[in-house]
Amino acid sequence: MKISHTLFFLLLVITIQAQVISGTVIAKNENQPIPYVKVGIEKNSAGTISDEKGNFSIDLSNVDSQQIIKIEVPGYNLYQETVQNFKQHHQQKIFLTEKTRNIKEVTIKPKKLVDKNWGVNTKTKSVIYFVNPELDKKDFLGETALEFKAKKRSKIKNINLNVASYASAQPVLMRYSIYSEKNGFPDKNILEEEITVALTEDMIKDGTFTLDVNDRNIWVQGKFFIGIQFLKDFDGRIKISAALFRTGFIRKFYGDWQKMTIAAPAINIDVKMDKNRSNHQDENEFSDDKDFLISDVSKYAEESERTDYGRNIFTGNTLKLKDAELYYEVYGEGEPLILLHGNSGSIKDFYQQIPVLSKQYKVIALDTRGQGKSLDSSKKDYTYTLFADDVKAVADHLKIDKINIAGWSDGGNTGLEFALKYPDNLHKLIIIGANAFPGGVEEKITNTFINQMTRLKQLNVPESFNERRLLKIMLTEPRISQKDLNKIKSTVLVIAGDRDVIKKEHTEFIAKQLPFAKLKIYKDASHMIPFEKADQLNADIMDFLGKNN
Repeated sequence: MKISHTLFFLLLVITIQAQVISGTVIAKNENQPIPYVKVGIEKNSAGTISDEKGNFSIDLSNVDSQQIIKIEVPGYNLYQETVQNFKQHHQQKIFLTEKTRNIKEVTIKPKKLVDKNWGVNTKTKSVIYFVNPELDKKDFLGETALEFKAKKRSKIKNINLNVASYASAQPVLMRYSIYSEKNGFPDKNILEEEITVALTEDMIKDGTFTLDVNDRNIWVQGKFFIGIQFLKDFDGRIKISAALFRTGFIRKFYGDWQKMTIAAPAINIDVKMDKNRSNHQDENEFSDDKDFLISDVSKYAEESERTDYGRNIFTGNTLKLKDAELYYEVYGEGEPLILLHGNSGSIKDFYQQIPVLSKQYKVIALDTRGQGKSLDSSKKDYTYTLFADDVKAVADHLKIDKINIAGWSDGGNTGLEFALKYPDNLHKLIIIGANAFPGGVEEKITNTFINQMTRLKQLNVPESFNERRLLKIMLTEPRISQKDLNKIKSTVLVIAGDRDVIKKEHTEFIAKQLPFAKLKIYKDASHMIPFEKADQLNADIMDFLGKNN
């Protein structure tokens, strides 16, 4: 059965020379306005969304006349023409034809279909995509997407979005899109009709909004992307859970899609997979091709949230300094071992280490200033030397002269600085995924940090001050030279994953330049070793420190 309709745009322009073009989008057959149509410029982040009555205005003042205007709504053929020609329209009708499609009946016996869930399932509230139109008017209408790969033909039943928090008195309008893949990025929207949702708080159940698309008959195979775009300004904010070091994709209107390797939105789908379809590929039905082998650590983040670590009223204490309040927790008895987490982390990240290591050592888990429950009232930039001074202050407060340190990521960087500044107060050091200088980090991760910093600087709001400091320290520090590494006299265990975001050659360089170092590269491991390889890490720490029963 073939379906064919037409859609036209009535563009009302005050003068031919006008730079702000206004108009109304109308469906010809129904003679009704078409709401929320995407109007933008090809390869450009500028654009607008028509309102619920189909009205729109787009400013073309600073746009090259030979660039292409694109007008798009799911189910209709794309309309495009040059900006020069577009400006000439004066009360003219521009027709769009609905995509002609053949509707085929798909009959598959129920017993051949298998239920699967793919994607990012985390419900963490500590790693989020933050949506706040008031703070981000320019980029608010951008789009985020997650990649999927179905190796057997599958029907999408539900699209799930995990929402960490929702604060809006009015419904929040969202559009869902499903894209084909080209060269590793989202390409064309494969939906035959628009999927728009007016999200309200009561639609979110147990931290998840589930969109039922079973009746839409959406079948997929191979690589595809599911995208979400907010369509209308609202008075409030939404926080979407995200998984660290999973790859997400973002773009602004018709700008190029960009990879976000630091975190991916918590989008997952329920599907019915056709188990009996012939398949000559790997038996793993779903995978998301990542640049680094980083498992979905969302389950670990959720597990850590269910523990008391980082908020234990019986073991927690606060050390007040001139410009900071340092929160720490103490577990066990014996030789002192200080645990230092990574950037934007907290004590609870060591939820798999503390109960094991505290059986042998006096474990002191510290929230770095400005992170976790530790506060920072200063306006100065963070440095790893400053963090090392804080570690020394906690040790002095506890009347401990000599300590061991196990530091993960930024915590490892702090450990190296401590070894340089306080050599007489350090016994042994374990560094996990640490770097001596910024060039030791994979460029794709660094570029992500640069983009985030640029965006936060443009926003320039007080709420992002601490986040900017945490990004800046990763972009500018540490600055530990080869000669500095040569000076460290403590014994150091250097650990990294074979798919770490720290370059393998950089980790090997650190181990080679340290006079008394032992190197361990964990197989099939990412930057998230304390999560992914907890048992191996715990055993290696105890072996290194000299106690492993």
